[in-house]
Amino acid sequence: MKLALTATVSAAALAATLVLAGAAQAAAPAKSEVVAIIGATVFDATGAAPRLANVVIRDGRIAAVGPGVKAPRGARVIDAKGQALLPGFYDLHTHWTPAGIPSTTPQIAAAYVAAGVTTVSDFNASPESFAPRRQWLSGLVAPHVNFAARMSTPGGHGADWADTNTTKWVNTPEAARAAVRVIATYKPDLIKAFTDGWRYGVAPDNTSMDEWTLAALVDEAHKNDLKVFTHTVTVDRGEAAARAKVDVITHSLQDRPLDAGEAAAIKAGGTADTPTLAVYEPTKAGQSTDMSDPKVKQSFQKFDYALANAKALHDAGVVVALGTDAGMPGTPHGVSTLHEMELLVRAGLTPSQALIAGTALSAKVIGQLDDRGTIEAGKRADLVLIKGEPWKAIEDVRKTDRVFIDGKLVFGPGAPPMTANTATTMAAVPAKAQIDDFERPDGRSSLDTLRNDDPDGGLDRTVEISQVIPRGTDGHALSISARMAMKARPTAGVIIPLTRGSIQPVDARAFKGVRFEVRGDGDYALGVTTTGGRWSAPFSAGAAWQTVEVPFSALKGLSYRGEKDDKAAWTGADLTEVEFMGGRQGGAKLWMEVDNVTFY
Repeated sequence: MKLALTATVSAAALAATLVLAGAAQAAAPAKSEVVAIIGATVFDATGAAPRLANVVIRDGRIAAVGPGVKAPRGARVIDAKGQALLPGFYDLHTHWTPAGIPSTTPQIAAAYVAAGVTTVSDFNASPESFAPRRQWLSGLVAPHVNFAARMSTPGGHGADWADTNTTKWVNTPEAARAAVRVIATYKPDLIKAFTDGWRYGVAPDNTSMDEWTLAALVDEAHKNDLKVFTHTVTVDRGEAAARAKVDVITHSLQDRPLDAGEAAAIKAGGTADTPTLAVYEPTKAGQSTDMSDPKVKQSFQKFDYALANAKALHDAGVVVALGTDAGMPGTPHGVSTLHEMELLVRAGLTPSQALIAGTALSAKVIGQLDDRGTIEAGKRADLVLIKGEPWKAIEDVRKTDRVFIDGKLVFGPGAPPMTANTATTMAAVPAKAQIDDFERPDGRSSLDTLRNDDPDGGLDRTVEISQVIPRGTDGHALSISARMAMKARPTAGVIIPLTRGSIQPVDARAFKGVRFEVRGDGDYALGVTTTGGRWSAPFSAGAAWQTVEVPFSALKGLSYRGEKDDKAAWTGADLTEVEFMGGRQGGAKLWMEVDNVTFY
């Protein structure tokens, strides 16, 4: 059977989804309200055949399930005759970043809810942002989100663009254990280790994590009750992950076919797999299918390996769960999770096996099966009603009717409006005048935020060191030193977040601009990031300390590649970061010292 391709979510479709979800004729049940779903065909994901049954929900949990279960007096009754009731779906590999539409956290959350996806893992957030993101999500209609802390090697995938606070860089067992201990203080839900570099088996393997380092990382993570997922795309590295006792390989093994011994070795390591077929599908909208192009031909060959290897792992007894890499190009949030189940069927799993991969087995590998993932008494009432029989026709997973999270009806007829999800950012808080005087002994800013180095990205990147240094009798200052990479337009800088993790914006309209003291060796720029874009203004500094004032009116819009952006509109009401940055010729050096940064 030829499967329909994943559709791109349009702005109009998303708006319609939000409106339909809010077309409620009655308020959603409060947590204490009893709900009875009557007459559904229940696919409970335990391996049992679908059966007619009633389900009673009380205090966010499944209180009872069975054909003889009655609706308690006073319960809110939902007639589900002719519909399928399944556990809410999982997506264990997502990046909450723009992927066409939707593009911001509230809309991404709404897209997952509308697809019946009730638990996801986000691999894109920095540890500093975990707490504010959790706070934000608590006020939205959203799936449960597991946050992954990221670890890679210097120059490896994940470290090629991210600062060392977002992705810890390790290349020895000692460094891996130390990084896990630091990460654990942020209370992540899991760790993602980028272990195969960025080569995909087609270029020199210069940045992969060695097996000793990976094994130490996994051991230390398990001591802290953290699961480890690895970015692994080759068969050899899949075997290495299994020997290191990694919990989940979070991509397809796609460089060559697996043999029976290799599949058995992965099973022996207790390692599961989320193939993320959706991100690799070579026939996605916008992709070339010109087989005369060697790269296109290779992408089709790798995808054939990915499909075959997913089936081989499944047949060998390896747990195959569900992840998509949604948020990456051509892999939209929400619908890609449903399409992943279609692709698992294309790989050779039955529809029932694909449904169990997207529910119970995903809950199992993330360590949540005792709480959710099946329809059983005592489990969390994360449920999806579907107008169809997806265990017969997997494409019926797209026919979502109603979605429940923690027992509350959050999507479909009778659900309340997703009012909070129409916003694009958290509500701003008033900006404080003092940004950073560099006097805190713990290395954090005056705003209790963690400063980030911001050199250019890539394998060959500028080497930068920033540190707080004594400033004679004037306390301390921030020193920035860099040796520029040999590339066009190398840069270095330091970002000062205005709130933890740069998530909640600040309203600086009570101020005129940014004032700071500085000395250095030439020309620089002050950068200001807002929820609507990036801005900058040039300044110069010499060997003597001087006070510089940059009025907001002097800031010019920038794209994220550094070009001017005349489309951005400055409001002053949505600032998230202030940055001191500079550029020099490749191979040159840069230095700057900054102190007493304030709004004025």
